Amino acid sequence: MALVAKAPAEKKGPKTSLDRDVALAEVEKEKTLSFIKAWEETEKSKAENKAQKELSAITAWENSKKADIEAKLKQIEEKFDKKKAEYGEKMKNKVGLVHKQAEEKRAMVEAKKGEDKLKAEELAAKYRATGTVPKKLLGCFGG
Repeated sequence: MALVAKAPAEKKGPKTSLDRDVALAEVEKEKTLSFIKAWEETEKSKAENKAQKELSAITAWENSKKADIEAKLKQIEEKFDKKKAEYGEKMKNKVGLVHKQAEEKRAMVEAKKGEDKLKAEELAAKYRATGTVPKKLLGCFGG
């Protein structure tokens, strides 16, 4: 704030050259202070504008980097989802293969069971026809 000196109290007599010089010096001082204040305001405004411009550039840079990172993350997630689907399909195929193998093994057991029953029936018929007793059966009864 500019300090303004009060004008000297008017004298009742005629003004002297000294009074005029003091008044002119006072006006010159106020003029200088006014120029300094204007310069200060201009410099502050420049500093504010420069800082605002730099802050905007930083925000733009940050947003750009964030967008890049998010795009990479999305790309990775898409690859992951694709791999997950591929592995899921492979696992389903393996489950199907295991089921097929199990069915084949069951069919073989059933076929063997059928063969063993048929063999037992044929041997039983043979033993009936000859009237002999199977040797394995005797071993079971401790005979």
